[in-house]
Amino acid sequence: MVADLSAFADPAACPRLVVKIGSALLVQDGAPRREWLATLIADVARLRANGQQVILVSSGAIALGAARLGLPKGGRASLADAQAAASVGQVALAQLWAEALGAHDITAAQMLVTIGDLEDRRRYLNASATLERLLEAGAVPVVNENDSVATEEIRFGDNDRLAARVAQAANADAVLLLSDVDGLYDKPPGEDGARLIERVDSVTPDVIAMASDVSSSGLGSGGMTAKLQAAQIAERAGIALAIINGTHDAPITRLQDQSIGTLFAAKDVGDARKTWLGGRLAPEGSITVDAGCKKALTKDGASVLAVGITAVEGSFQRGDLITVCAANGTVLAQGLSEYDAVSCRRIAGLRHDHQAKVLGYAPRAAVVHRDHLVLL
Repeated sequence: MVADLSAFADPAACPRLVVKIGSALLVQDGAPRREWLATLIADVARLRANGQQVILVSSGAIALGAARLGLPKGGRASLADAQAAASVGQVALAQLWAEALGAHDITAAQMLVTIGDLEDRRRYLNASATLERLLEAGAVPVVNENDSVATEEIRFGDNDRLAARVAQAANADAVLLLSDVDGLYDKPPGEDGARLIERVDSVTPDVIAMASDVSSSGLGSGGMTAKLQAAQIAERAGIALAIINGTHDAPITRLQDQSIGTLFAAKDVGDARKTWLGGRLAPEGSITVDAGCKKALTKDGASVLAVGITAVEGSFQRGDLITVCAANGTVLAQGLSEYDAVSCRRIAGLRHDHQAKVLGYAPRAAVVHRDHLVLL
């Protein structure tokens, strides 16, 4: 169990570690920061020599590709520019990691994924199996979102959340997010009196309120909000996560020596399928429930019944992921719907014995069964 920051580099506490590297750390003025990268790879090589398995989640393809194509705004002026930049940059990024890891006789393996690869259960298990086999074979997987085909509507949008989902798929023990600040502060770190939060036991709304969704470098697509969303995914999967300052040389060595950063503690979790459900990011719709259903759901672990539904949003089908919301809009849970959206609207608010007349067939036990439901 990863109980403190020093344990991230301890093979006994953390046999398998995911490290996420952002664009601003890896690329400067369109060119790789090779000297800094060499110090990071030396850290990775040392972890492996001590018995840890390491997976890298690397941004940088768009920044590298935009420089080679001469695209404005770092390749982010339009979706078409970003996709073109990613297509070129993915080649350069793979070569960069292959050379850097190869200098330590480590084989790099590129994995490009889309959100669908980790949202669909079968594809998720395939990705999990690939990661497992690569690690068994002694390679270091280097994972990135496939931005050459991802759209604005269907994508992770940042590699922080991707890193948490990859950690879940890889059955990793911890995620290390390299940032441009020391961790989470109780207010913007540039303000007087800003205090570094050293440990977070649960990512509550109060914790999220401390964050900004702005990427300070302008190169990446995330900010502290994205990192907290990643921490939520990791928390639901029973995986520890830390945010540390990656701008220094050998940032993992610095973590070991100084233990500066923010630790988001892991929690005990249920079965693997429920942790997968809790980490999914692309619901197809939502239902709103009344106070009685909310209480039964959050206090008693009950299923969501039609009688407690007050509103239905979206055009989902049976088996799709939907969110369950309270009357004030707070997201309570997410799970797999037993009905399509049209049928949900028809039976919303009806007791079980009235639903058959509306549907024309015997109703199912629940709209979202507790076996396919995860509280958030």
